[in-house]
Amino acid sequence: MKSIENRMKNSHSRRDFVKGLSAATLAALSAGAPRAWAADSESARPKATADSMILLWMGGAMSQTESFDPKRLSEFKAGMETKSLICTYPQIDTVCDPIKFCAGVENLSKVIDRGSLIRSYVAREYGALAEDLQHIPFQYKWHTGYPTPSTVPAPFIGAWLSKVLGPLNPDLPPYIEICRSEKTANVFLSLGAFNPSGFFGAEHGPLFVPDPRTAVETISSRIDVKRFENRYAKFKAAVEASPVSDVSSSFQKESMVNSMESAYRLMRSPSVKAFDLAQEPKKLYDEYNTGQFGLGCLLARRLVENRARFVEVHVDFENAKGWDTHSDGHVGQGKMKEVIDRPVARLIRDLEERGLLDRTLVVLATEFGRAAAGRGSTKAKTISKPTEFGLHGHFASAASLLMFGGGVKKGIVYGKTRDEFPCDTVENPVYIHDLHASIYKCMGISPKAAFDVEKRPFYATRDGKGKAIGEVVG
Repeated sequence: MKSIENRMKNSHSRRDFVKGLSAATLAALSAGAPRAWAADSESARPKATADSMILLWMGGAMSQTESFDPKRLSEFKAGMETKSLICTYPQIDTVCDPIKFCAGVENLSKVIDRGSLIRSYVAREYGALAEDLQHIPFQYKWHTGYPTPSTVPAPFIGAWLSKVLGPLNPDLPPYIEICRSEKTANVFLSLGAFNPSGFFGAEHGPLFVPDPRTAVETISSRIDVKRFENRYAKFKAAVEASPVSDVSSSFQKESMVNSMESAYRLMRSPSVKAFDLAQEPKKLYDEYNTGQFGLGCLLARRLVENRARFVEVHVDFENAKGWDTHSDGHVGQGKMKEVIDRPVARLIRDLEERGLLDRTLVVLATEFGRAAAGRGSTKAKTISKPTEFGLHGHFASAASLLMFGGGVKKGIVYGKTRDEFPCDTVENPVYIHDLHASIYKCMGISPKAAFDVEKRPFYATRDGKGKAIGEVVG
């Protein structure tokens, strides 16, 4: 009976979410051009310590106690209590004593002296073990700083940087996303695309590069200029003729056309070569190549070398796969650490060797943490087989993230979690508004930056109240 009630509750939350997203989309289409709120000014901006940002997104919820926040080691034993399962990997040393990581991230353990570790990200302010903690709404919250559903479509971080700061290289879109797709058939879960530009308009949305291995072909598209110009003219006509035109403002239509013009400019620019991974030495290419994500890190480095403003590389969320370890968690987490460890560490070193790390903010993050009890095969009070061994449940009260580069202090650990179950945050909790304020401070944007939406201010951090974490970003 309880499981039926849970499914009904989740079903209602999904319908509410989709309805809210639809309302927000209509609001975005009908809105006029957003204008900077009068109370905010460029003079109020903090001095930027970074010019570019790379976000490495661990979609699906990376387990904190199996990666960057190790606890007491648990060995598998049939019949063991679920709550006794805290950590299934041994601790390893890092270059920063006394910071410890879990086995499987040996390469990252050697570069943590270039950045800071936050162990106390709290996805929401209530409920540690959460059966109703759904991935997509919390991915949305992490990227925007705002909950959903809402009547106002909130812009993602990349859109804020695009709108407020603009491009560093006029031929490169200021907002690029790599390796994000819609792999799952579940409509609720596949709404990963959302509307990343929010109320800023399509021209501040991302350029999507689904597969870094074919990025240059995707971008150049091998269409001759005359053929493209013909398609461009038809595109503009289609925008005007579309039923969407009945509800969309002239600003939104112009923004869609501007996004097409940006694509056209990139296709004809020498900057398109930045997307060609074949230009990399084979030895370095192979070091990054743990799959699409690893090569996405290599592409991100090439783009930042060519002065891209914001690049996000995804470990894409796919239900019950990747980081979404609801079963066989120990094995699954191990495989995912193999995917990220070598290329992320190589990215940090490459940026440093090229003199780019000091002006590039790199953040590795996930939507929420994981715990031994909760969803998946660990609903039982005891564990009976190896596939139940690992951290499975959605966990709201702690997650770890890494920050490197422009403006970030080095060798710092911020926040603390409980050593025993449920390993929730006990010191210096970090909420999304303060985390975003920290990111925006590095990039030179005030947490109080705001735009007029529906005749009221919409802030970069919720209500403009975000405060940068001084211990991490100064």
